[in-house]
Formats: sequence, C-alpha cells, structure tokens
Amino acid sequence: MDLGIAGRWALVCGASKGLGLGCAQALADAGVNLVVVARTTAPLQAAQTDLVARAKAHGAQVLAVAADITQSAGREAVWAAAGGPGRDFDIVITNAGGPPTGDFRDWDRAAWLAAVEANMLTPIDLMRATVDGMAQRGFGRVVNITSSAVKAPIDILGLSNGARSGLTGFVAGLARNPSLAEKGVTINNLLPGAFDTDRLQGTLKGTASKTGQSLEAVAAARRQTVPSRRFGTPAEFGATCAFLCSMHAGYINGQNILIDGGAYPGTY
Repeated sequence: MDLGIAGRWALVCGASKGLGLGCAQALADAGVNLVVVARTTAPLQAAQTDLVARAKAHGAQVLAVAADITQSAGREAVWAAAGGPGRDFDIVITNAGGPPTGDFRDWDRAAWLAAVEANMLTPIDLMRATVDGMAQRGFGRVVNITSSAVKAPIDILGLSNGARSGLTGFVAGLARNPSLAEKGVTINNLLPGAFDTDRLQGTLKGTASKTGQSLEAVAAARRQTVPSRRFGTPAEFGATCAFLCSMHAGYINGQNILIDGGAYPGTY
C-alpha cells in the first residue's frame, strides 16, 4: 500500500532503538524525510545508518540529533538542526522512556515532576511547536507513544500511569479542536503492550532477580499473559504507526489505539 506521505518531513523521538526506531524505519520505507532524536550518540548513529539505507531508494533525507528531547535545551537543539522552531514537520512521533517502576510511597515530588515533564509536558510542547504549521499546510499527523497501562493501570507503574493519563486527557481535547481537525491534522495515541524491547527485557531481568527465577521462566510466564502467546515486534508497531501517519488515516482522530496482542481484557 502506498501510504501517500513520501517526501513529507517527520520528527521521530526516541528513535535509536525499540519502538521509536520501528516507527522511523517504517516511515523511511514510505519515503518520508526524517529528523530522528535520541540521547545516546552511538546507537543513534547506528540507527541513522540503517535509516539512510532505507530512505535512499526514495531520495529521502535522514538527520540525526543526539539530544534529550525531554529537556528544553534538547528541543532547542532539534529545532536548530531542523532549520528553526517547529520546522515544516508534517508528522511528529513523540516518545520518551517510561519512568522507573516502584512503590508510590518511595516517590517524592521530584520523581513525579520528572515523570510529568518527560511523559506529559514534553509531548505537549512538541505539539505546541508544530500543529499550527500543520494546520496552515492542510496536513498533519501526531502519534504519541504512550502505554497500554493508560487503559489497564499496573500498580508498579504509578508514575507512568499518572503522567501518561494526563497526556491522554489533554490529547482528547486538543485532537477535537476544529482549528486543527478541520484542517487535516490528526492526533492519536498508540498504546503498546508487551513488546520485545530493551525496556521489557530490563523489567523481566528485574523480576528474575527479585524472585530468583530464571529469565527464561519469567519471560515465558509473561508471554502467557498475552493471548497471542508472544511479544510484539518493533517492526509491526512501526507499521501501525506509519499507517496512522498516512493519507488513509485522515478520519482516525483523538483515539487511543491498543496494540497489545489482545492482552487488554475489557470490551471498550
């Protein structure tokens, strides 16, 4: 399927590995010009090499910025590399690592503020810088990578539950603002479940360490909680993201789209 977005410009955050890289790869395969950002230089350079090879067939460009997008200085570095505040981005994929797990009794105010800054305020700031330009040009796609925990909260993910739910509520209103929606701008959230990423592997290793079980046993038990009995792949997550960014998804707006192998047990 031709997604109809070749030649457009996309900003992809957290794009050096995992779900962010999966999204960047799918967009590169669709001929989209990319500005990819991540904090660590070495994996970002490796990702850029792969993305350049994918984009070359379409004559698309790939710019990489090593910066922390959750900090104002990092966002300024992205705007500077991209040619100015907000650039003419047609597509924005917001993505930041989730806050630490734990017991809410151990989280002080600083921990909460850091979670809100990374997983709520940063995506809002990125949207504030880009959506009006999208509306002026008559096309825009924002996809926020959040978590399935927004629909089914997990007790040890309280920081993530709270911060990402705040973003979800904000997007529910913004996406339906006629000044954006009637101008061809859509804003949706992708809610991943258990995907085979470094984040999941770290969580599994932590559980194995605490329980004394083998990593293999912990991973097998986790897979059993998913009806498909497997973990998702970044490639299939990226394909879903790319579709939401496509010309075919213009009537999908303000939605929270679960991609979790059927793990969510509810009807709605």
